[in-house]
Amino acid sequence: MTFSIAARDPETGAFGLAVTTSGLAVGSRCPHARAGIGAVMTQHRTDPRLGALGLDLLASGLSAEETVAALVAGRADAPWREIAVVDNAGRTAAFHGTEIYSLHGNATRDGAIALGNILADEAVPGAMLDGFFAATGDPLELRLVAALEAGLAAGGELGALQTAALLIVRDDPFPWMDLRIDRSADPLADLRALALAYAPAAEGIRQTAVAPETIPNNAEMVRKHEALMASRS
Repeated sequence: MTFSIAARDPETGAFGLAVTTSGLAVGSRCPHARAGIGAVMTQHRTDPRLGALGLDLLASGLSAEETVAALVAGRADAPWREIAVVDNAGRTAAFHGTEIYSLHGNATRDGAIALGNILADEAVPGAMLDGFFAATGDPLELRLVAALEAGLAAGGELGALQTAALLIVRDDPFPWMDLRIDRSADPLADLRALALAYAPAAEGIRQTAVAPETIPNNAEMVRKHEALMASRS
């Protein structure tokens, strides 16, 4: 009961993924990405290990299609899995196991792939791509949220959504954004609000990792607090 999108931004080379489902804490399991390498979405009977393995395969030089093939080759549990991959050339590939008993599928376009299972309508993946590409003027994080919103408007999944996540990697070995709504009555609205709130702080948060000496300190606030505490003693 999940629908998602993974995409490569051709202008920046960033990879972005967004996913929503009726289960809890989807962001800890399904979306995986590595800067300069690619993106992997693993869902249905989700195995997070496939995300890490898929990124390693991409890093070894395999294409999206070759990576998907390698992820499922010889695996007895492959029929339960649903996988999507985007590589660093913007090529995409997907796999839907034979044990996915529900309405499921994917759609691809220009370095992006949308997919889902236990869907309410077969139009959901295509609608997600329509939403993503209709928001071309927006930053990547809002385009990804727009894709989920479009998927929901097209029918979404059979269960009531409860959780959503957004992951973007740019140039660093850590995410530019890794936002998660782990339990909510309206996870897509909450994810959009969180993305809007986080975006202005994203570069500063990155700077604390790569150049901590450039970040202003809070010494004055600390001194005022110490003076206040001293006056009370």
